[in-house]
Amino acid sequence: MADNAGMTSDDQIVGLRGAALLDTLERLDPLSPDAHALDVNTLADAVNPRDLGKDDFRRLLNALLRLAERAPAFDLSKVDPARFASLVAAASRAQLESVVAERPLRERVLDEIFARMGAHTRSDRARDLHAVVHWRMAGGTGEGGYDRYETVISKGSCTVSREMRERPRVTITIAPVDFFRLITHQATPAVLFVTGKIKVKGDLAFAAGLIGFFDLPKPA
Repeated sequence: MADNAGMTSDDQIVGLRGAALLDTLERLDPLSPDAHALDVNTLADAVNPRDLGKDDFRRLLNALLRLAERAPAFDLSKVDPARFASLVAAASRAQLESVVAERPLRERVLDEIFARMGAHTRSDRARDLHAVVHWRMAGGTGEGGYDRYETVISKGSCTVSREMRERPRVTITIAPVDFFRLITHQATPAVLFVTGKIKVKGDLAFAAGLIGFFDLPKPA
């Protein structure tokens, strides 16, 4: 892409908005100089899900995943936590439903969120804790129709597995979209519980305070 009026290719791409930005990303060669000039966090700042249609947020994430296959700098793991939270928080429920309806994308986004949990554990609060939490994400393809994750909070750290290895202190069942809203501060556990959008089996008191063991990034 040629420079115009002193602007770099990076400037030109992130200066786009809405469908124009999305179309450009979908056409972008991940090995091109234009792609290598882009910073994924600068790109995340340029994206406003409110400028996109119902299916466009899904297309955006798929475009980033396609680029990341050959240019790892585009991987979702490279997106700053606050920026990632802002993207998810700004997306509408319909946009998030479109994301989780596509199986590979659903798994990639859920895996990314759970992979970040260890980095956001409040070690000061979890120092003397050993607790196993089983998460059941509704609408999955695993046993009983759930995607399952096990988080083990122990001695100030948190590890995540797709295998259920230990007996849980609590089992939490929730739809992925409501989980996204929970971890981006768009909904509270109490509201989700009383509205039936989250189900808890086991130690209810522990579950009520579970989010307090994590320093979840707030949308910028």
